[in-house]
Amino acid sequence: MQPKKIGILAGEASGDILGAGLIQALNGHRPSLEFTGIGGPQMMASGCRSLHEIERLSVMGLIEPLFRLPELFRIRRDLYHHFIQNRPDVFIGIDSPDFNLGLELKLRQKGIPVIHYVSPSVWAWRQKRIFKIAKATDLVLTLFPFEADFYKKHHVPVQFVGHPLADLIPLQNDKIAARKKLNLDPDVTYIALLPGSRQNEIKFLAERFLATADQCYKNRPQIQFITSSINEQRHQELRAIHKARFPDLPLTFFQGCSHEVMTAADVVLVTSGTATLETLLHKRPMVIAYRMANLTYNLAKYWVKLKYIGIPNLLADEKLVPEFIQDAATPDKMSAALLSYLDHPEKVNVLEQKFLQMHQALRCDASQQAAKAVLNLLETRN
Repeated sequence: MQPKKIGILAGEASGDILGAGLIQALNGHRPSLEFTGIGGPQMMASGCRSLHEIERLSVMGLIEPLFRLPELFRIRRDLYHHFIQNRPDVFIGIDSPDFNLGLELKLRQKGIPVIHYVSPSVWAWRQKRIFKIAKATDLVLTLFPFEADFYKKHHVPVQFVGHPLADLIPLQNDKIAARKKLNLDPDVTYIALLPGSRQNEIKFLAERFLATADQCYKNRPQIQFITSSINEQRHQELRAIHKARFPDLPLTFFQGCSHEVMTAADVVLVTSGTATLETLLHKRPMVIAYRMANLTYNLAKYWVKLKYIGIPNLLADEKLVPEFIQDAATPDKMSAALLSYLDHPEKVNVLEQKFLQMHQALRCDASQQAAKAVLNLLETRN
């Protein structure tokens, strides 16, 4: 019997991690599967043959993708011809919807079953994409239950598989152990500042985060602050603002230790995004903020259909934690919200219990659930 062939494509580092977990889970069930497409180092180490470098698809910003369009179209054409000539038994597109959905649509029209892993944010903006997704896929695998609910309302085949981060991060965490690992005082009150990993986030939020911390420090001189940057560039950018504007603020810098910093903190000031999910999974009370260019914000207000921006609030469908967007993200408001947690430990206890329940709901062994969905489609279509 010929081994089953899996086409699989990830367009960035986060997709590479998801893809590697999925490949490993599938190999645990069927070691003879063959994986071909585009993957990063983790997917390739797990057994994927990559036809192009994943970095060629990892394009950020508004302008750079325009210059790269000819190359991106060429890669997509090449992949299409490859998969038509070497038909996979199923094709799996991981995230990267702008690249993947067009390819998925063409492959499905040629009779190749298609799974899309990680829902595009159709529930938040550009909702009409749901019609293209319905045409391009046989099944969508979502990381959050509210995403699956949206697809079910539109009669698109969907399965909620859970979030890999919920599997990775323990249900219980040890603040004292984290502080020991970071060489922090076990008895001090720490507020973590996590202004984001992208340059624009540092540009629009870092100074406000530091000004917020400065206000907290002036109110409570016993408080200290900790932060972690994703790389040396972000680290230096944040240090420069600290040195120039708030040199007396007691801020300890780390790199690549965001999970440990969250665990060590009593309260977290965090930029909207995946870090809000990570903070939830570490059961830490948080204040969420986001700012962007005014033009971008005004466009986003028109397109985005969301009551909340923070993942904890989206999951709860209520305002569990404070959110401050654009001009509302002031040091006065954010510092008051942070200090309020310290003044009301009973509210923190309730929040921690709710976060634990959310963590348990997301902890579904995502890679195994996704693998079972892929194998089920293989069995029913082949």
